[in-house]
Amino acid sequence: MWTPGILLLLLGALPASGELQQETEPRRLPPPGKLDFGYVPAGVYETLAHYEPGPIGILFHMLHTFLYVVQPNAFPQDLIAKLAKDKFGAIKTEYQKVSVCAIYYEIGFLICAAVGLLFAVLMPIVGLFFCMCRCCDNCGGEMHQRQRKNADCRRGLLGTLLFSTSLVITIGVLCAYAANQNLSSQVKNIRRLVNSNMRDLHTFVNDTPLQIDYLVFQYATAKKKVNYDLNNIGPLLGGRIHDQLDKEVHPALDRVLNMAGAMRETKEALENVSVSLEVLQEGTGKLNFNLSLVRTNINRTLNDPGCHDEESDATTAQLCHNIRQSISQLQISANFTRLPRVNPQLEKVNYVLKTDLSAIVQRVSRRSLTTNILQVLSNIFTKPIYRICFAGVQNLVDGIGNNITSFSKAFPVQKCLSNFTIAINHAHARIEDYYPEIDKMDFYRWIGCISLCCMVVLVLAFNYLGLLCGTLGYDKHASPTTRGCISNTGGTMLMAGVGFSFIFSWVLMLVVTIFFLIGGNMEKLICEPYHTKELFKVIDTPYLVNPEWKNFIPGYIYNDSDLELTAESLYSTCKENKGIYSALRLDKVFNISTSLNTTVVSELKIYCIVKIDLRGIILLEPEGKQNLQDFSEAGLSEINYADYLEEVNKGVTMVDLLSFARDLETQTDLMPRGPLQTALKGHIGTLRQIHSQQIIPMEQAMSALNQSMRFLERTTSDLPNKVSEVLDAVKAAQDLISYNATHLINQETGKYTATIVGYFHQYIEWVKTSLAMEVAPCKPFSNMLDTAEIITCSFLVDSMNAFWMGLGCSTLFLLPSIIFAVKLAKYYRRMETEDVYDE
Repeated sequence: MWTPGILLLLLGALPASGELQQETEPRRLPPPGKLDFGYVPAGVYETLAHYEPGPIGILFHMLHTFLYVVQPNAFPQDLIAKLAKDKFGAIKTEYQKVSVCAIYYEIGFLICAAVGLLFAVLMPIVGLFFCMCRCCDNCGGEMHQRQRKNADCRRGLLGTLLFSTSLVITIGVLCAYAANQNLSSQVKNIRRLVNSNMRDLHTFVNDTPLQIDYLVFQYATAKKKVNYDLNNIGPLLGGRIHDQLDKEVHPALDRVLNMAGAMRETKEALENVSVSLEVLQEGTGKLNFNLSLVRTNINRTLNDPGCHDEESDATTAQLCHNIRQSISQLQISANFTRLPRVNPQLEKVNYVLKTDLSAIVQRVSRRSLTTNILQVLSNIFTKPIYRICFAGVQNLVDGIGNNITSFSKAFPVQKCLSNFTIAINHAHARIEDYYPEIDKMDFYRWIGCISLCCMVVLVLAFNYLGLLCGTLGYDKHASPTTRGCISNTGGTMLMAGVGFSFIFSWVLMLVVTIFFLIGGNMEKLICEPYHTKELFKVIDTPYLVNPEWKNFIPGYIYNDSDLELTAESLYSTCKENKGIYSALRLDKVFNISTSLNTTVVSELKIYCIVKIDLRGIILLEPEGKQNLQDFSEAGLSEINYADYLEEVNKGVTMVDLLSFARDLETQTDLMPRGPLQTALKGHIGTLRQIHSQQIIPMEQAMSALNQSMRFLERTTSDLPNKVSEVLDAVKAAQDLISYNATHLINQETGKYTATIVGYFHQYIEWVKTSLAMEVAPCKPFSNMLDTAEIITCSFLVDSMNAFWMGLGCSTLFLLPSIIFAVKLAKYYRRMETEDVYDE
């Protein structure tokens, strides 16, 4: 009864159909701004469909292991599916084949059942013959005990064996009692589980309308974002357009600014060249005069008689000769007087710099360009024609919202949910009516099981009392005919236990066999296949329920059996707490596009053809262009940079004055002391003074000249072409703004429109995801199945199987108990006769 209601309420859950998926997938939209739709309000399901048996779980595990040993065959999925598909007609037509398969599967159960039935049949017969045999003083009925040397040893062994057997029987009956009590205690939890499931169904019913309303109301988020973008189309779209224009305009303006910086650096370099050249030309004349004066003075000193007189030694003469030969190196190397001045180029550059090119460029800086574009766009989009256009778009947005709201209200969701609520309440009331009957039946069951356990306990009581009295009352010095009353009572109790064993054992074994067949087959045919999901595979067998239905669930609900919707997939999806929309595959069944024209979303476009005129924005004024042309014609390429660099690379003098002075000082130190050595040392001091006062400043000026000339050479290399490239880049950017802005703006407008459409698609995708994962999560329905499995298998079947296993174990061990008790009673009972030996 709940299925139509669920389907109708999900019909109102907005446009999330398979048709939309196919329609939007081929279309690649630019990633729009991420919308935050929040979280769908979700109720909390309280049912925990999981059962932990506790300590008795060890017993259940042993039981499952025993059943696997008895029945290791795989679940007969094909056989059951075939029988169900033929409406069990195969049992008549293929009786032999079906019987063989059934016997093969049930062979373990049949063998155990046969043993149990044989036990139940033979035990009363054996007991009857045993009783008749003892009445004839046979089978231990003769009240005469022959004396043996190992009598004490045999008595102790039999007592130990009987006690051990009784312990095993005790453990078995305790297991049966624990299983019986476990079932009774778990029956009380049935009401809690059922009530929890019912509350979850109410939560499902109450939360679903709120979730659907939340999906509908969240359309306002997308609508608000669309209206915001449309109302602020000037700044938003203008920003997009500016970013595209800026890719061409900004690099062109940066190149102009770089050229303006190059002009200023060129001026500084020319000034450095002019100053350095003036310093070098003036210094070269002074240096040349001073070096000539030093050479003359050294020659005059070397004309001293001490250098060439006959009285002078050969060393001094040789030193004087060497010095005379080396002083020819004291000459200037670089001649800067021949280099032309750069004053004409400097004057032209100064004239060019009278126009502030940087200020001209700053007038159309990025900020002002953005402001101008945004202002132009704002003025355009406020014109009546564009107002009408965007007002139509906003009306379209409002129309979509109205369609969604009306579509969600077109189905009687609340009525269906009310009917579903009534059905839940009615079912819950009927279940509540069964609780007294369940409690009553459980009480009778508990009484019956306790009675069965008491039968075994009665035998155990006689065994333990017999062992206790026999052991305490036994007197090893007394003869068999003079045994005490307590010992005799112990033997009598053991025989009473034997009698009750024969009376009750066949009844117990018959009950155990019946419970074994029922509980064991329920475990192997229902519970175990449910856990392994093989039971779902049987249910999902194609054409099982109806020969015309491949899958019966979609065939029954939608009359479309080819839809891939199976019991296993439905259960698994609900187990993951996904929405019933995805669990029932409603997206493949309901063509929502035919009921709600959602294609209007994908057809949403701004059909306004934007024509924009940005020719009023001038990137570089004619004054700035002329300034660049004048800079390229400043004559910088006329400078002979090779001559300058050639002279700079020569050095100030032909020889390093400090090295020359050191060599001269070394040679002078070899001369004998006298006026010649003193005069030469004076010339050495003069050379060092010339180096510090004239050479070092000239070298610094030469370094500055070298750097400036190399910078000018790099800057002015192919300067007209560089200026031409800058002007071409500015012209291309200007053409983009003046003539191609309309195409660019229409292109960005299309992207802007796609962004707006993207908001709707985000909403649709969010709705589809929410429907599949969060709206009406169907965990309560899988919990109902799991609860039924817990009640049937964990509560009933496991407890019942544990009961027969414990009771059966106790019943089987009654056989050795009978044998040991009969033999042991001989040693406790008072005999009528005994063996007499002559001395």
